[in-house]
Amino acid sequence: MIRYFAKRLAMMLVALFMIILLTFVIEHSIPGGPFTSDRKVSPEVEAALNAKYNLDDPLPKQFLSYLLGVIQGDFGPSYEYTGKEVTDFIRNGFPVSAKLGGITILFVIITSIPMGILAAVKNGKWQDMLIMAVATIGVTIPSFVIASLLIYVFSFRLNLLPTFGLDTWKGYILPVITLGGYSVSYLARQMRSSLLEVMGQDYIRTARAKGLSETKVIFKHALRNALIPVVTVIGPTIANLLTGSFVVEKIFAIPGLGVHFVNSVSQRDYTTIMGVTIFYATFLMAMVFLVDIFYCLIDPRIKYE
Repeated sequence: MIRYFAKRLAMMLVALFMIILLTFVIEHSIPGGPFTSDRKVSPEVEAALNAKYNLDDPLPKQFLSYLLGVIQGDFGPSYEYTGKEVTDFIRNGFPVSAKLGGITILFVIITSIPMGILAAVKNGKWQDMLIMAVATIGVTIPSFVIASLLIYVFSFRLNLLPTFGLDTWKGYILPVITLGGYSVSYLARQMRSSLLEVMGQDYIRTARAKGLSETKVIFKHALRNALIPVVTVIGPTIANLLTGSFVVEKIFAIPGLGVHFVNSVSQRDYTTIMGVTIFYATFLMAMVFLVDIFYCLIDPRIKYE
């Protein structure tokens, strides 16, 4: 077990290093720089800014300097906002995204899993067809279209919910539905297909032959094994939701981590792009690692050697 965890940790560190390297190379391969914009900064001022932030150093030296800072937990200063550190954006933006994401995760789990179970139990009936139709719509329609439709109906037409901000509990309703719509639809379909596959196994037929009720067969014998593929998907889904959605936060004017990333890309704020990317990648890999651990709790037959 210890060898497995050590191997996984080493793989995560290698993957994180490659992400840092690729992000650094890609953003520096784009013509121009963080101080090249429509504001027409004079060449003298631009040269002084590049010297201040060591952007006139060779790229290998810049990369090594940045990498040493990351190892020490320092993502550097923001090039766009004077006096602001990238860690300030993460420290202020992540709690907002995490709170919205946490509520969305609860909404996704308590909605998608029952939907998938009901669709599997009522396979081929009108309940199954209705749930799968809703799930197909949720998977195919982009989140910005869902957000626009919800704002038009519930804010402009019915005047029931606010269009931006998270000042009241009503402000969470539209962003949560928009942010969780795809995940609910996808997990419901995954839960249905996984449960249908498990229900066709021999041990389920044996349990039914023993005279067990259908409820016991589903929730005591089938559901636990059917959750394994769903848990595989839930791990990255949780990471995506907790770190914020770029589109949703931008549409609903939520000051989370996602909107900082969007602004940093448009402003070519290199350090903010790097910092948010590293934070997101680390969080995503950590969630996938936790999912692997949960496998042992869900299915005792799974052992890590």
